[in-house]
Amino acid sequence: MIALAALCAGLLVMPVSAGSIVTGQVSRRVNKVRARPPYEVSPAARALHGRLRVADMHADPLLWGRDLLRRNGHGHVDVPRLIDGGVALQVFSIVTQAPMGINIKSNDANRGDLITSLAVASGWPRKTWTSKLERARHQAGSFEAAAERSGGRLVAIRTREDLQEYLAARGTGTVAGLLSVEGAQALEGKLENVEALYVMGVRMVGLTHFVDNEAGGSAHGTSGGGLSEFGRQVLAALEERLMIVDLAHASPALIDDVLKHGKTPPVVSHTGVRGTCPNERNLTDDQLKRIGAKGGLISIGFWRIATCGDDADAAARAIVHAAKVAGASRVALGSDFDGAVAQPFDASGLPLLTEALLEQGMPEKDIALVMGGNVLRFLSERLPER
Repeated sequence: MIALAALCAGLLVMPVSAGSIVTGQVSRRVNKVRARPPYEVSPAARALHGRLRVADMHADPLLWGRDLLRRNGHGHVDVPRLIDGGVALQVFSIVTQAPMGINIKSNDANRGDLITSLAVASGWPRKTWTSKLERARHQAGSFEAAAERSGGRLVAIRTREDLQEYLAARGTGTVAGLLSVEGAQALEGKLENVEALYVMGVRMVGLTHFVDNEAGGSAHGTSGGGLSEFGRQVLAALEERLMIVDLAHASPALIDDVLKHGKTPPVVSHTGVRGTCPNERNLTDDQLKRIGAKGGLISIGFWRIATCGDDADAAARAIVHAAKVAGASRVALGSDFDGAVAQPFDASGLPLLTEALLEQGMPEKDIALVMGGNVLRFLSERLPER
């Protein structure tokens, strides 16, 4: 996401007719793949990966307007590449705000917004140019439309019943999708908009993204604050509707508040760990332990800021560390594919991670958990029943 700032500055002066082309060019430049497919792994890793039910807790392709059903030659995620990677379930995140000058240390929400540039340049409906809630509605609608015209290749999941039916009937050429929102700024300060997101099909909500918002403080904001009073109301409303609370990008104080006041286990949809990559973006061992003790999930990303490396081995080291600290049953994948970051591989390259975990000495039963078993178990317990 950080590289996005340098490329979006000119989008607002582009004519809308050319904007979608320019947005695609921006995506090509910021969503790079360090190693292109096809990916070669050992026969043992390929066989193990074929037995897994893989799940990833965070990817951002909805932001870029690509056709999810077509194999694309750029970016990280589409349905064909998810199927090639053996992915059973992908969480598709909705992004509604990203500040100018974006960085992992300190961002001021008043400095301008990159997603406004993308919305205008991409020719999104005019309502999205000024409304974060409408941006969420637009991206959710794009996902639902793709699922409807996919012929069953992309299955929208909203409930436990949906998930159970999908897993029972899953074939080799299908993938399930679940919607999340990255940052409670999408609520626009109105508690009733929690219900609006629910109706759109959103089942997971990150309380913060790169800036502070009405709900509380971001790890990359200016206040360092925890949950506001509005944030406590949002937390209660999410839990009442069995919507999953996501602590990715949350300030340490906000993490503390959710662990203290929350009644349900939270997730961290995409993160690194300071035990292998020390920076402000990543979780401490103490945070890993406390989130795990709450019954939550810590989903490890693959990009350099999360792992301090550029390959599957770096991601595997972070996963192994998190499993040692929080327990293998509390660790998952949170790639941040298409998150305006370079990735070591695209979605079709996930067998590389299985191989790297084998080489790290992780037992096959634990690999099955972190590669997807934990996510599918968590969702089967935490989504609305029907």
